[in-house]
Amino acid sequence: ENTTRKSMIKVSVILPVYGVADYIVKCTESLLAQTLQEIEFLFVDDRGPDNSIELLKQTIKGNPREKQFRILTPEHNLGAGMARNYAIPEAKGEYIAFVDSDDWIEPDMFERMYNRAKEQGGTDLCMCQASKDYLDNTPSQILTNPDVEEGEFTHEKRAFFLTHYVSYFWTFIYKRELVAERAIRYPEDRSADDSFFLACALMTAKSIARVDAPFYHYLIRPGSVCTTKDSVKYKKRLTVFSKLMAYAKEQGVYESFKPEIDFLYIKKGYVSTLVNYVVNALEPKKEVFEEVYQTLLTEVPDYKQNEYVKGKMPLKVLLYICHKCPKTSTCILRYYAKRNNIVG
Repeated sequence: ENTTRKSMIKVSVILPVYGVADYIVKCTESLLAQTLQEIEFLFVDDRGPDNSIELLKQTIKGNPREKQFRILTPEHNLGAGMARNYAIPEAKGEYIAFVDSDDWIEPDMFERMYNRAKEQGGTDLCMCQASKDYLDNTPSQILTNPDVEEGEFTHEKRAFFLTHYVSYFWTFIYKRELVAERAIRYPEDRSADDSFFLACALMTAKSIARVDAPFYHYLIRPGSVCTTKDSVKYKKRLTVFSKLMAYAKEQGVYESFKPEIDFLYIKKGYVSTLVNYVVNALEPKKEVFEEVYQTLLTEVPDYKQNEYVKGKMPLKVLLYICHKCPKTSTCILRYYAKRNNIVG
């Protein structure tokens, strides 16, 4: 009885590794410093161009916790989302968490989140906050999740979360049973895959807990997201958010949360896709605006009647301009992207 309890893994942490030689040592040291003992770390070697994996091995070598680290090696490069999928079936923990290998975390992050989830009756999700850190001297900013009370994920709480949605997927621990039972995975399209995963969890989780502390350090670094211009990337986003609509319907949550899920699509599937497109295209084309609009009409034909759009005049105006005046909206969307540090 005792030995089983001791060896039970409470949290499995999944980290894709690709081209992070400058950051992986700090990340790994923050994992070695975790106060939670019953934990495992699954690194996925995503076939990067540098010696990240060697540095990881050197950092853990001879450490008393070395056995808690496993390196999984797929046959070829998968991209971050699919690399995480590759590790999910290997996870043995009661909860699953994701850390990006260029970020780092506070020592008590997983102990405090796990304990909080258990205090609240073993919730499906537990969330914290993050600190957005910069390599230059820009001051850090705190990234906060929507303010919902702990406990059962009631209709009101879920509706609030879906309409105030932010995709800080690494600020959560997810019950492994939830991920398995609800078939939550990252989509293979290499765009907005983290948004997709978290949205699926938020649509299906029955309960939530929280610790209001910025445990996660999210590093903004040059070249962390591919900064090459990719003017067809928007197609991947369209696919991902169409898949999200399909997932909501398959899981039987769409009917109960139609206004909220439609609103999420309007913001993420339509407006954010256009932002992504104008940031990536040197000369945005009118036809693409039309194509993205037609997809909106397919997914949310009655978007103008959406109760959350109706209450937001700036959004109503933006939706109108995006559809009717692509040239003007290009300037607005580029300004928005610049102000919010969106690089494509």
